[in-house]
Amino acid sequence: MKAALFPLAAYLRGAPELAREAVVVHEGPSARIVAASRLARRAGVRPGLTVAQARNIESGLVSRTRDPEREHTAQEVLLEIADAFSPRVEDGGEGMVYLDLAGISPASAGNGEHSLGQSIMRDMDAAGLPGRVGIAGSKLAARAAAALPRSPNVVAPRGEARFLAPLPLKSLFEDGNRDPDSAQDGDDFGVLHTLKLWGLRTVGDLAGLPAAEVHSRLGERGTALHSAARGFDPEPLTPRPPPPTFRESQTFEWPIDNLEPFLFVARGAVSRLADRLDARGMGCRRLELSLKVEPEGLHELAIELPAPTREARTLLSLIRLHLEAEPPRAPITSMQLLAHPDVPRQAQLSLLGPAALSPDRLAAVTARLLALLGPNRVGSPRTRNGHLPERFHLADYDPPPPPRIRLEPRPGRGMLAVRTLRPPVEVEVLTAESEETDRATPCPAPRQINPLPTEDRHVRIEGAVRTAAGPWEIEEGWWREAPALRDYWDVELRSGAVCRIYRDRTSERWFADGVYD
Repeated sequence: MKAALFPLAAYLRGAPELAREAVVVHEGPSARIVAASRLARRAGVRPGLTVAQARNIESGLVSRTRDPEREHTAQEVLLEIADAFSPRVEDGGEGMVYLDLAGISPASAGNGEHSLGQSIMRDMDAAGLPGRVGIAGSKLAARAAAALPRSPNVVAPRGEARFLAPLPLKSLFEDGNRDPDSAQDGDDFGVLHTLKLWGLRTVGDLAGLPAAEVHSRLGERGTALHSAARGFDPEPLTPRPPPPTFRESQTFEWPIDNLEPFLFVARGAVSRLADRLDARGMGCRRLELSLKVEPEGLHELAIELPAPTREARTLLSLIRLHLEAEPPRAPITSMQLLAHPDVPRQAQLSLLGPAALSPDRLAAVTARLLALLGPNRVGSPRTRNGHLPERFHLADYDPPPPPRIRLEPRPGRGMLAVRTLRPPVEVEVLTAESEETDRATPCPAPRQINPLPTEDRHVRIEGAVRTAAGPWEIEEGWWREAPALRDYWDVELRSGAVCRIYRDRTSERWFADGVYD
């Protein structure tokens, strides 16, 4: 991708509806154009003009402010595409990426490398960042090959010097469109200006000079340029470490002070983020949302997901629910989405047994439940070491795979299931007077259960006790100042309800712990 067009491509990636318009991207207080679309260039609009000058040329011009956030995200997307083709990738900055294809593509230039370049271009087009590809043995030759039309272009092995020789000297520099007359001594274009004063015009002219003479007059920088002109890469590829997160960010043209317009804009960013995760076979385990608000405020949210997911609708629903619960207090000027990836659950397909649960759908459902119920309320309960039945912790819900062969359900045996009450409901329990005076009985049998007037009536346990079984004593933490001492009873009421109650010996209070279904 040409660096000069990168700001425009990065903006259009987030605004594909402008792809068929005459669009320019400008920056600075004078609104100087830095990139123009093909339709705008055909009309005569060129970088360096002001937006006002360009509108005199093209009345239907669409102008947008340059967005460094979009460009940073677009650069990360290019690096991710390159990561899919090579484990060694270098960030060249502003729409340029270098990747090492040694051992990946055929050793000789031909259809293999050309097909590989086409695959890279297809992935860039799919990501909304159309670009060009050059394949060569040095970074300079690859960059020069990528700038040629009819991409991808492949330079023959050990043919870099011959390929570079007829190119103009400005091809040695990444910003070849800069005016050499504005160069200063000591910078790259100061060196280029000096070379032109010597009468050199092409890369081959520089490569033909003696290396010692170039070094004595231009120093280390001149030596590096001379080596590059001869096809040798003075700066080998420096691979970057794999990114720990995926980011989508953009600055808004105007502040947004309402949730619905913000979600409309965020939908595109979330979809692009989900596509990037899907391309890497990853899911989002933690989503961070950072919003800049007027005048210089910051509103941040962190959403923990119970399982990795890459479903855009689920992620957007989580953002909506969290912003409805905790809305920003000022209009939003920009946003940043940061996804911490993790490997999603995998489902093993079966030819004979029942189908397994879809990991993506399961992650989406648990994520929605998490957003509705809050943290520490969604998962699979696991027992903890101890005697009290309410001791448990939540683990990730990860159901076992279905059996390989479909099994017919066995007939029921009339087993009961207890519906525990958390927290337990305090009740009033009356016991028999004869048993209350019996010292041998630590806990008299209950005879009547009455609800307390202060308790929530959505669980109503009351009535005379028909049958009682117990007590079952539980003691935990006897060495503490306030140990847990309880007497549990299973009771059947005259109404037919069966429930579990217990008495706390420390406070002499009774609680309903569960109801049998």
